[in-house]
Formats: sequence, C-alpha cells, structure tokens
Amino acid sequence: MYRSHVLVCGGTGCTSSGSQQIMEALKEEIKKAGLEEEVSVVQTGCHGLCALGPIMIVYPDASFYSMVKVEDIPEIVQEHLLKGRVVTRLLYQETVTQSGIKALIDTDFYKKQHRIALRNCGIINPEVIEEYIGTGGYQALGKVLTEMTPDDVIQCLLDSGLRGRGGGGFPTGLKWKLAKGNDADQKYVCCNADEGDPGAFMDRSILEGDPHAVLEAMAIAGYAIGANQGYIYVRAEYPIAVQRLKIAIDQAHEMELLGKDIFGTGFDFDVDLRLGAGAFVCGEETALMTSIEGNRGEPRPRPPFPAQKGLFGKPTILNNVETYANIPQIILNGPEWFSSMGTEKSKGTKVFALGGKIHNTGLVEIPMGTTLREVLEEIGGGIPNGKKFKAAQTGGPSGGCIPAEHFDIPIDYDNLISIGSMMGSGGLIVMDEDDCMVDIAKFFLEFTVEESCGKCTACRIGTKRMVEILNKITHGTATMDDLAKLEELCYYVKDNSACALGQTAPNPVLSTLRYFRDEYEAHIKEKRCPAGVCKALLSFHIDPDKCKGCTLCARNCPAGAIIGSVKNPHIIDHDKCIKCGACMEKCKFGAIYKQ
Repeated sequence: MYRSHVLVCGGTGCTSSGSQQIMEALKEEIKKAGLEEEVSVVQTGCHGLCALGPIMIVYPDASFYSMVKVEDIPEIVQEHLLKGRVVTRLLYQETVTQSGIKALIDTDFYKKQHRIALRNCGIINPEVIEEYIGTGGYQALGKVLTEMTPDDVIQCLLDSGLRGRGGGGFPTGLKWKLAKGNDADQKYVCCNADEGDPGAFMDRSILEGDPHAVLEAMAIAGYAIGANQGYIYVRAEYPIAVQRLKIAIDQAHEMELLGKDIFGTGFDFDVDLRLGAGAFVCGEETALMTSIEGNRGEPRPRPPFPAQKGLFGKPTILNNVETYANIPQIILNGPEWFSSMGTEKSKGTKVFALGGKIHNTGLVEIPMGTTLREVLEEIGGGIPNGKKFKAAQTGGPSGGCIPAEHFDIPIDYDNLISIGSMMGSGGLIVMDEDDCMVDIAKFFLEFTVEESCGKCTACRIGTKRMVEILNKITHGTATMDDLAKLEELCYYVKDNSACALGQTAPNPVLSTLRYFRDEYEAHIKEKRCPAGVCKALLSFHIDPDKCKGCTLCARNCPAGAIIGSVKNPHIIDHDKCIKCGACMEKCKFGAIYKQ
C-alpha cells in the first residue's frame, strides 16, 4: 500500500509543456529519497485546466500543483512527500485560502461542472485497464450482455434523451433503432474521432484519458444493433490518443472483454483503428466511411442513410467519442438519471473546449442549459486584461458567433440554432473588443476552402468567391454591392452543397452579418476597421503632446518609417510604414495609437 499517490497529467497539453520530463524527474527524486515503496507516480489524462500545465496532484490531501518545472521536483519531494509540508508557492492559487487549502472541486473552474464523459480523465491511468475496471468499467457491458435484450438497450438510450455530441444532435437511440431494424449478414459500429474544428480537443482528451469507455460503449452498440465489428477513425495527428487506444484494445483482448464469446454469452465484437490524414471533410459521416473503405474521403448522397447502407454497403451506426463516453454511465445509472440533467430537448451534459480570450482555457463539462455567462465568467474566469466580451464562436467553421446581447442564453441545441449558431462538437472560442468580426468570418471560411473535398461546385467555387469578397472588404476595396453579393452567395452555397461541410460553411459569415453588420459597413463605407485588426485599413500616429522624443520607437522600426530628433516629437512616414505595430509596443508613454 502506498501512502501517497502523485497524479501527473499525461494529456497532449501538459505533454507539450514537459510533463514527461516531470514524471522522469519525479521518479528519480523519489528513488533518491528512498520513497519507492511509499509513493506511487501515476500518469493520467487531462484535468481540464490546460493553461496551467504541467499539472500534478498529490493524494490523499489533493494538493494541486500547477506550472511545475523540473527544477521544482526536488523541493516537492523533500518538503511535501518526505516531510509532509505542502509547497504553497507552487499550488494552483485558486485552492489557497486564508483558512487553508480548499478542494479542487470547490474552485470556480470545477464547482459548476458535472463530469460524465470526462469522469475518469485526470483520475485514472488510461494505460492500465485494472484502473478503469476499478471505477466500474465494463460493468455496463456485463449488465447489457447478461440482463438486457438489444431492444432494452435501445429503449434505455431513447428514454435517456441522449443526442449525438458530434454536432448534428440526432437522437442516439433512434439511430441505433434504425440500424437494428435493417437485416443484413454484416453490420458495423463506427466511432468518429476525426476531430477537426479549430480549437476543439474534447474527443482527443477522452481518448487520451479514458479510452476503455469508448471501447465498452462500442461493444454495447454492437450488441444492440447486431454488429460484431467496430472501427475507430482517429486522426494520425493524435499520436498519444492512438497509442493509448492500441494499448486499451490489446488489454481488452487479453481480458476477453473484446473478441470472441465476451462474458461467455456467445457475443463476439472486435474493434480496429483507422488513421485519418487530417481532412476536415472526413468528419462527415459518409466521407468518413468512404475513407475507411480505402477511398478518397468524399461524402456520398443521402439517402440511403448509413443505418441502411453505410460502411462497405452494410447497415452502420456512427457516433462520436463524447457520445459513446456517456453510454456506459447511462446503462449503469439508468435513463432517468441522465434525463434529469439538462433541458427539455437537450438532456445530460456537454463538453466544451474553452479557448481564445479567456482566463481559464481548457476543457469543461457542464449540464445542458448552463448559460454562456456562467461558462465564461464563473468557470472560465472572465476576459483577461479588463477587456469587454464581444462574441463567442461555437461550432467552429460550421457554427456562428454569439454576441454580447445573448450572453445569458442557456446553452443547448435548439437555443444555439435559434440565434444562428450551433453546438457543433464543442469548440468555444471567446473574442473581446480587439477582435474584428469580419476577419473572424474570413478566418473560418478560409479554413473551409482549404478543407473542401471539391466534389460539388457550390462548395468548391462558392466558398472561394466568398473569401475573395471578404478579402476585398478587409482591404478596403469592396462596395455595398459586394456585401449584397456575399450575402446572396451564402444562401446559395448553403442550399446547394452536397454535404454538411458546404451547407454550414456560410454560418460564420451569416452570423457576423446578423449581429455585426455595422463592422462590415465600416470597412466598406469608412475604409476603417473598428477593432484595428485589418492591416490594410490601419494607420499609426504619434501624439505630439505625449511624445518625449526618446527615439525608442524609431530605433525599433524595421522600416525606418519614424522621423524625429532626440527630445522632440516624432512623426510616422505613412508611405514607409509597414503597419507592424512594433513602435506602439515599444512606446513607454502611450504616445502611439492606431486608427
């Protein structure tokens, strides 16, 4: 028995910050101190507070160390693990109070969360199947195979109200019911782990922190619809997730939780991995299946739907990682437990990846119906540097911007659609007053142009024409006729594209036009970017009353565009200025401004 367990985050975020080196140094120092028999070092998945990595938690007192460096390890081992004295200066400061150290769950970041899909992330070692089993893992599969019929399983999901977490929000139980109702000699269960939205990393974190939850859920799905083969389509850019999935599949085979005659019930089910090459369009279900088949990832016309004719022409269900991660808990706790959370039409919880202009970047899991204000101000910690909230982008390139006027909207599928956005897979990018909404729309549309498979003309050509118009607007060369043409193109592309990539591509433009049309008009009519982002419309100026003639700006100007002598006000030669902003950054007197 160990007296202390040290949990070190092994997710991608902390790994990129050096958590592997932290673990090596920790084991070495523990060995030097002679504590190998007393202290266990455990690699876990993501804890959620990604901006604080590398993260380390010492149990049983749950001391939460953040931004740990290799040089901090000897002090932690000597003071905390050997002498029992917590190193307060290295603690996550939100846990430090005048009366002592409070539990992590009581901090603002965690106290409004309810972790179901993320329940094991940051708690167990994802590479040790016994730890998953120790938290109730594979009990749901055992219950399904020994106590429930396939129809019972499907009815359980229907009663729970679980909807697909990949973006579309289709009822999971109904999808499974449709696939079960189609007779075939072979059926398939697929998992979409091709998470492509900029800023989204929910599915990656689940696979890195709790891969067995997905394998267990896929086996349950196979039993429910009559399938014996599953495929996880995961992008190759997720090496840690791929490695842990391979380990989990091997371990499940060794324990006979995958393969032949699972639990002695005669039910066979296996899972194989297929690596994607990073094509965003392969997140679309038919394109994903086409890619698994070994062909170019292009969408297929629907109907027939995958439940009728999917992978290799056989009935297939496809759910994303987060959807599957909920299913074992629904089976164990009952559909009423899950449906008691959330809103009338959006049950349960949703995982979001918080990014952009926010204090607490990372992963959060909240009950459906939590307001945007609660997520950003209470969980996210608000906007840094005293800036004002301007908008939040949900749904990535397929979604839209939520403006400040909807700051108190409860987050669920229908509410977001009603204001021109969508849930998407769960990316949530926060923007403040310094962001240009025209530039934001252009950024997402440029991404879509690059990721279009090119199969249909509306998407292949239409999105390019839209980007061309947006470029004219941000360069100050557009007219109001161009704006009207842009809006017309949005609806044309939306109505005529073959798959969801093209059908949703105009959403960032339409939502910014809906709520920030004045910014578009300022670019066109006044040749001005209100946020001061679009370089072609910027000009830098020096206030002669504030300039002290220190020459710091002139010495740092790469273009030699600043003229002036010592102790006399300087001026900027706008013909030479390249609008890099270096002068404004270096000025100590606030004498330089942009407009």
